[in-house]
Amino acid sequence: MAHDSQNPPPLTTREARGRVPGDSIQLAFGFWPGQGSPVVALHGLTASYLNFIGVAESLAGRLPLLSLDLRGRGDSDKPAGPYGFVQHAKDVAAAMRSFALGPSILVGHSMGAFIAAAVAHQFPELVSALLLVDGGYVPDRGSGVAPDVAVNAALLERVTQLRETYPSRQAYVALWRAKPHMSGMDWNPWMQAFFEYEVAGDGPVKPKAYEAGVVADLSEGMRPDEIIARLRSLRVPVILMRAGHGFLPGQPPLFPDERLAEIRALVPHIEDRRFPADTHYTIMLGPSGASAVATALLHLSARVSP
Repeated sequence: MAHDSQNPPPLTTREARGRVPGDSIQLAFGFWPGQGSPVVALHGLTASYLNFIGVAESLAGRLPLLSLDLRGRGDSDKPAGPYGFVQHAKDVAAAMRSFALGPSILVGHSMGAFIAAAVAHQFPELVSALLLVDGGYVPDRGSGVAPDVAVNAALLERVTQLRETYPSRQAYVALWRAKPHMSGMDWNPWMQAFFEYEVAGDGPVKPKAYEAGVVADLSEGMRPDEIIARLRSLRVPVILMRAGHGFLPGQPPLFPDERLAEIRALVPHIEDRRFPADTHYTIMLGPSGASAVATALLHLSARVSP
């Protein structure tokens, strides 16, 4: 993946796609070439490798980026089980070894941040730094609200959509384009590509994410002791990026300032970066958010490069 100064990496307008062995399954991936520290990107609950298309294009070859479809998502295999952060970490480690990657920067968005921490905990030899984007710690659900009720309320729309059929890929994209999740952001080619890839079929289409796997992974958020133990074990540089809004504009953020203090108690060396204008979604697929994630990755690369 590395390129010397005399042979700069090719600039691509479209990533290389393929499949790579995970832990007894095959994972789909997208790879954008570059020079310097390798980056391995891990998406959220029902997303795909294209969650990082904006970040990869913002890097513009300054770092190589390998983005995976996690098991049960995108074009990766969808076994009946097992799922959970420990299993996803095994898949990621197997894929990294298939690519002969040494210590790499792991960036995870939402659920992907929990998995990135799990990889660092289970396979520390594979991780040089972590970038956690609006994820990685149990978010503030509000007092007096049962955890399962709060999670279901926040993610009900996404889980419900996995059961539905849509007239066409264009209709599915139009549905999302009209939603308030992207409010205040100009629709861009990254969003278009992301939502087009989310569904499968030539006529009527259905989301690719496997509902049973999604539900199994949701239950992992109910295990705070394991999440805390992983964070306590981190010894590599860590940056946390926080969106100023929740899933929708105007919603409270998933990681308010008071929750940051709890995270600092577990990871004292963590660096915090807050982006007040972004939502949980636009911090990845909006131009300012994607550029900020790319900048943070370059910062980590400069810290860990020999």
